[in-house]
Amino acid sequence: MTATPDLGTRAPQLASPDLLRSVFRRHAAGVAVITARGASGPVGFTATSLTSVSAEPPLLSFGISTGASSWPAISSADHVGVHILGEHQQELAATFARSGADRFGAPTSWREGPEGVPVLDDVLAWLVCRVVGRVPAADQRIVVAEVVLGDPEGPGRPLLYHQGRFNGLRD
Repeated sequence: MTATPDLGTRAPQLASPDLLRSVFRRHAAGVAVITARGASGPVGFTATSLTSVSAEPPLLSFGISTGASSWPAISSADHVGVHILGEHQQELAATFARSGADRFGAPTSWREGPEGVPVLDDVLAWLVCRVVGRVPAADQRIVVAEVVLGDPEGPGRPLLYHQGRFNGLRD
């Protein structure tokens, strides 16, 4: 005999983009900025889709829309930077999420890192990763990358994205 879950008094909604958005607004996600060297300069975007895939070998993944301004560079990049943002970096997260923003102009502090990847300063942690795959998923690509090197020792607490806003952890 199979137990059925108690669905309460409300009828479940049929699958739709609005249902998915509504559910994921309730899912708190860490905030990262993905960077790469582009043909005309550095590119980057804010991502909440960062996922650890495997420890051995060390793999991670993130999603990006093929319509994103960073996609052309990410689509051909051999290496990417992955930056875990701290709660003090809400404005940086917003800058990299904003279409048309000068993401690498002042006040963004960054340097050219290994493999020519732009590395952001003052983040909780950063990685340089070698891209090993790009998996089509509707109008997105899931990028799979192998960690090459990084620094996990930045100060602070993580920035989260929840209910459509950037937030810090609460004690």
